[in-house]
Amino acid sequence: MAQSEEIQALIDRFTAAAPTGEAVQHLEGLVRTAIFKPAAALVGFLLQAAAERIEAAYRPTPGEVCKGRVALQVQCLFGTFPLRRLYYYHPGKQCGHYPADAGLGLEVSYTPALARLMGLEGADGIYEKAQIHLREAGGIEVEARQIHRVVERIGPDAHTWQQEREITPQTAPALAKVEPAPIMYVSADGTGIPMRQSDLIGRKGKQPDGSAKTRQVYLGCVFTQHGRDEKGHPVRDYNSTSYVSHLGPIGEFAPMLRHEALRRGMGNATHVVFLIDGAEGLECLGRDYFPGCTQIVDFYHAMEHASHVLAAWLGSKEHPHFKARLHQWAKTLLKNGVDKLVAQARLESKETSKAAAVEDALGYFIRNAHRMQYRTFRKAGFFIGSGVVEAGCKTVIGSRCKQSGMHWGVPGAQHVLALRCIHASGRLADFWKHRLKPRAKPLARAA
Repeated sequence: MAQSEEIQALIDRFTAAAPTGEAVQHLEGLVRTAIFKPAAALVGFLLQAAAERIEAAYRPTPGEVCKGRVALQVQCLFGTFPLRRLYYYHPGKQCGHYPADAGLGLEVSYTPALARLMGLEGADGIYEKAQIHLREAGGIEVEARQIHRVVERIGPDAHTWQQEREITPQTAPALAKVEPAPIMYVSADGTGIPMRQSDLIGRKGKQPDGSAKTRQVYLGCVFTQHGRDEKGHPVRDYNSTSYVSHLGPIGEFAPMLRHEALRRGMGNATHVVFLIDGAEGLECLGRDYFPGCTQIVDFYHAMEHASHVLAAWLGSKEHPHFKARLHQWAKTLLKNGVDKLVAQARLESKETSKAAAVEDALGYFIRNAHRMQYRTFRKAGFFIGSGVVEAGCKTVIGSRCKQSGMHWGVPGAQHVLALRCIHASGRLADFWKHRLKPRAKPLARAA
């Protein structure tokens, strides 16, 4: 009854005033508030009843003592409500818990739906921006520091879930249902993010004094291809890209990337292509964790290194013949001519003062020659560029972690990037299903 009267009062005030855009904007905000109030009360009523069912089913472990009910002001998508739940304390272990909180999936004092939204917004942008966006878009009032707190709470679980390496009886059925792809691409790259000084102690970097300002984050991606366009160019399957990230040694990152490829159906793919920039560490990763795959060095990185060879040979990139020769070498590489490029550069620099510099620059091509057979790769319908993972380095990592004035700690960066990878991979629902499932254990113990 009170709700109907409140809405009728809103209608009367709006119809009595002059109809303007500002009045409409104000009206919608007031209507949302009026509707959210009973919705919050309903959620509160239902969760209180659910909490009592969980508590009735809960069997305390030996030594646990029930200390009575403690009230908590819970916030959901529609507002706040009080929740009274039982607190159990173990004197010997000097710790306690609320079975209802675990069973309901509460994150601190937030419902699962709101916590999920706060985590998504916090991973997407700076926390102050997330606070404003939640207020403007959803009428949800939470402070930036609370969003940060929720990200810190769910982030470790996101990072651990992303690191999952073993095929278990629970995950095997899902892998069996993955549709086989004619071509699966696995790609990896690294990019530096600015870190706090405490996380850079003893690390070598590119600063004049040899110190570091950044630490490398590895990003891996997996995507599939089922066909080509009318011109014969490969076409990446829509919405098929998934990501994993790791701020740590490549040896820890490699199993994560392999597991992601297996999860995506690598075992059933007709062809597996490993696209890299030619770095030795990534080359070894492909050899050790993706044996039998076709390794391809990104064509544009190859051309960048070709420019280094030419600059060493001609003396400068400003040389009048530089652009013409580079264009010629691009055609040579696209015709499986990497050996011809090496031979030509050696011949023309032979017995000159530039021979040593040229030979040093050619090392990249000598080491990666079998990964630069671009005519063969294009004929097979493969991509020869690593643009997908490089774009991911910008959108998944750079747009969040490289903003002006940012300096990250290792845990904070790991947690935010794990959440961003999960979201960019379209796996947010899977992650939250995983996170909330264990919390139902207290109720499941009813027997």
